Amino acid sequence: MIVVPAIDLRDGCCVQLRGGAFDDELVRLHDPVEVARSWRARGATELHVVDLDAAVGGGSNAPLAAAICALDGLDVHVGGGLRDGDSVAAVLETGARSALVGTRAVEDVAWLAEIAATYPGRISLAVDVRGTRVTTHGWTSAGGPDQSEAIGAAIGLDLFQVVVTAVDVEGTRDGPDLALARTARGATDHRLGYAGGVGTAADLAALRACGVDAVVVGTALYTGAPGDGGLSEELLP
Repeated sequence: MIVVPAIDLRDGCCVQLRGGAFDDELVRLHDPVEVARSWRARGATELHVVDLDAAVGGGSNAPLAAAICALDGLDVHVGGGLRDGDSVAAVLETGARSALVGTRAVEDVAWLAEIAATYPGRISLAVDVRGTRVTTHGWTSAGGPDQSEAIGAAIGLDLFQVVVTAVDVEGTRDGPDLALARTARGATDHRLGYAGGVGTAADLAALRACGVDAVVVGTALYTGAPGDGGLSEELLP
């Protein structure tokens, strides 16, 4: 199992939100590309990059995402507002290892199958969950399909991975939603990524026991005791 640092892009900055709330921003760093370089220097081999502005239709940080993808030695998974073939193609052309598709993919299963067939092994399905229901449009729209239904729609597709996010605990460092991790593992045989609530190395061990392959970590890597630079020394290899 590997740890994948999260870089969420908003207003040209790297941010972290609590519980998916855009009015509860915990972290704001003004040079996302330098942030990406710092994670590479600390041993990260993959990054999870989401354009929050694009996800809610409020702008684009595409040049920043492209600059991160251009860095050597990193596999970068990029998402946020990828709801048609052109936007997926644009992200992959910048060098992203995979394109993270969420809203359109869970609402239109036929489109997910089509885009997966067009780009075999280069699409990651992002399933963001509140309770047991999928939330879409940058965590602003609730009442989507059941988590198992959304994850199960990817069975048989040539994806890079499925990534589930427990939105309710995102940014809290209060511990992961292990029930969600176990449900997701039982619903897919793809590489499984998990995000939400991770705060300690013990949380990583618990997720490993659930069969998670990659843990996307944000707030716990950026915050910590004053002066300690976050928990990157504990959570990254």
